[in-house]
Amino acid sequence: MPEVAYLNGDFMPIDEARVPIEDRGFQFADGVYEVVATYAGRPYAMAPHLQRLERSLAELRIDFDIRACGLEEVVQEAIRRSGYADALVYIQITRGVAPRHHEFPTQPIEPTVVVTAKQFQHLPDEVYERGVRVISVPDLRWKRCDIKSVSLLANVLAKQAAREAGAYEAILVDESGQVTEGSSTSAFCVRSGALWVPPAGPHILPSITRAVLLDVALQVGIPVVERFCSLEDLKDAEEVLLAGTSAEALGVIQVDEATVGDGAPGPITRSLRQEFRKTLK
Repeated sequence: MPEVAYLNGDFMPIDEARVPIEDRGFQFADGVYEVVATYAGRPYAMAPHLQRLERSLAELRIDFDIRACGLEEVVQEAIRRSGYADALVYIQITRGVAPRHHEFPTQPIEPTVVVTAKQFQHLPDEVYERGVRVISVPDLRWKRCDIKSVSLLANVLAKQAAREAGAYEAILVDESGQVTEGSSTSAFCVRSGALWVPPAGPHILPSITRAVLLDVALQVGIPVVERFCSLEDLKDAEEVLLAGTSAEALGVIQVDEATVGDGAPGPITRSLRQEFRKTLK
């Protein structure tokens, strides 16, 4: 089935979509993005994704009204045209096309709007059952990780390091020794029966799945502690798990060379995944 793209008002096959070379997203990573998962043709958590997109646009001072342009309807149409029951919808908005100067263009320009819909390739059930291995790497990202910017080079390098090590993910550790998040996931651990998660702020992306899992944890009586932990704390934790749009809630069984818990996804991880899956219905 052909993958579909939307570019500045028009739908087309994805391999026909073209963006001018002086688009500031290409030249400067001057843009933001979102990824929305669909289940049985329905976008999951669309409202918070769009709210986060609006926040990211405002933080970069990109003047674009996603409501007035009907972005939600565009996403729905992209899903329909793709024909995939379960899809990953990518939304990217850049400042637009202008001569290459670092400062903002002096004259108003139209932002570039891209939406693509591809098949959601779910992780096999056995991956969730057995858990995954992760490695740790220095967090080399910029200091506004709360903005979902298309500037992802540090994340790319971290993810590549994980792949070369035969691991699923790279856990990022900042200059003060604090665990922030994964290269493309949020990171949690369980200590003394409580779910630990780094507090919100410029050092992490406010993940939609993170927020869902924190709500779910409180609903089922799992205490939540918003506090940083060190890499050693993570390795000594009773459980470690990752969260993200495509990862959902995924147990970690090894951090670097340290086995987590008894080497299998723990009871809180399994419970959170089970409760998360209920929110998809």
